Amino acid sequence: MRTFLRVALCIVLAGQGAASWAQDDALLMRGKYLMEGVVACANCHIARDDKGQPLFDKGLSGGMFFDDAAFKAYAPNITPDPETGIGKWTDAQLAKAIREGIRPDGTLIGPPMPVPFYRNLSDSDLAAIIAYLKAQPAIKHQVKKSSYNIPLPPNYGPPVAHVDLPATTNTLKYGEYLANIGHCMDCHTPRNNKGMLVTARLGAGGQVIKWPAGGEAVTPNLTPDESGLKSWSDAQIARAIRDGVDKSGTHLKRIMAFDWYQNIDDSDMKALITYLRSLKPEPFAYAK
Repeated sequence: MRTFLRVALCIVLAGQGAASWAQDDALLMRGKYLMEGVVACANCHIARDDKGQPLFDKGLSGGMFFDDAAFKAYAPNITPDPETGIGKWTDAQLAKAIREGIRPDGTLIGPPMPVPFYRNLSDSDLAAIIAYLKAQPAIKHQVKKSSYNIPLPPNYGPPVAHVDLPATTNTLKYGEYLANIGHCMDCHTPRNNKGMLVTARLGAGGQVIKWPAGGEAVTPNLTPDESGLKSWSDAQIARAIRDGVDKSGTHLKRIMAFDWYQNIDDSDMKALITYLRSLKPEPFAYAK
C-alpha cells in the first residue's frame, strides 16, 4: 500500500512538473511571437551597423542613436548581461520599467520609449515578454546615457495594477489592443509644438522622424480618410505593414518595423486592420 502511494505521488508530481513546463513553454512562445511581431522592441533595441541594418548576431544589445531636438537618446542594452544589460533586474522591476517607465533605481525612462502605450500591456503578455527577454543570450555592450533638452514628467501615470488581455473574439477591441502594444499611434499621430500627441487627431500621421542611419520619414495617415487608407484594400494594408510596400508599390523606409511585422499572423492582422478602419477619418496632418 505504501509503495502504491509513493508511486501515485510521483506520478502526480511528475504531472504537475509537465504542466508547469508546458505553461512555461507556452509563455515563452507567446513572448517570442509578440517580440518578433507586433511589439517589435528589436526595431529600436537591436544593434545596427552604420547603415542602419540590423546586426542579428548582437541581439538586443542596443546602441541605436535617436537625434531629436528634444533629446539625444540611445536605445539601451536589454539582454540579460548583468553589467551592461538587464541581467540583475527582477521580473517585477522589468515589468515596472516596461509598463510604467521606471527603472530599478527610480529614475524615469524618457522618449522615445513609448511607455504611455505599453501601459496597456496585459499582465499575461507582459509576463511573456519578460520571459522572452530573460531567455535571450547575454551580450556585454555598454551603451551611452541619453540626454534630454526637455523636462521629463514625474511619471506616466499612477502605478498599473492589473490589465486583462482582451478576448481575441472581440476583433475590434483586440485590434485596438494590438495597435496600442505595437505603439502604432506613437508615430502616426501628429504632435503639437511641445511634442505632445494630438490625440483628437489620432492616426492622422505627419510626424517627421529622423532615421538613425540618416534621412527622415514622414509618417502617413492611418485613418479611413481620402488622404489615408480609405481606398486601400485589406490586402494592401497588410502588405504595407508586413512587407513595407505601399499601395503604389513604393518601398517604405525601415523606420517602419516590417522586418518584425512580417511575423504578425493573419488573425491578428485582421484585427489590426479592423481597428484602423474604425478610426475617425482625419485629413493628413503634415508636421511641416
